Amino acid sequence: MRRRTFIQSMGGGALAALATSATAANAAASPSARSTKRYLRPPGALAEEEFLSRCIHCGQCGEACPNRCIKYFGAENGAAAIDTPYIEPREKACILCMKCGDVCPTGAIRPIPREAGAILEHVHMGKAKVDENLCLSFQGKSCGVCYWACPLPDVAITVGYMEQPHVTDACVGCGLCERSCIQMPQAIRVMPNRDAT
Repeated sequence: MRRRTFIQSMGGGALAALATSATAANAAASPSARSTKRYLRPPGALAEEEFLSRCIHCGQCGEACPNRCIKYFGAENGAAAIDTPYIEPREKACILCMKCGDVCPTGAIRPIPREAGAILEHVHMGKAKVDENLCLSFQGKSCGVCYWACPLPDVAITVGYMEQPHVTDACVGCGLCERSCIQMPQAIRVMPNRDAT
């Protein structure tokens, strides 16, 4: 192979590789390519757009979390979300210790006192929803595990006949009910609320 042909072929390969990586980066940044994973932001997180603009990807929230429930995105949720914190409640739920907001240097996660009133007013991670077709208590087998796991029993979740769970509007979406559910797939899931502050 002649030297000029070799250099041209090398240059073409490098350009192709650059074009491929640029296309992948654009795809990761586009909303349609984002992960469909259901996840929560830490308690006290601002509404999603403001949260993403303020988060500096420092990792201090995860280091402060005693339950080790905070994980960080790779590229699967778009370029703007890389290294931002999230929680998957089925794997490990939030215990509402509120330490993540205490260490956040930018206010992307607001500090909230670890008091029931403050948590009820300012934490809006999501809201639990019960699938009555999967829930054992609605199938005539008393369970109640989700109720007993809730840090705000009789406020965020109540139980009726056969310990049938009923989620109230006071649910803050910590995910402890989902984490504790003994059904597979789980009969109670937290639906994220990333627009509330």
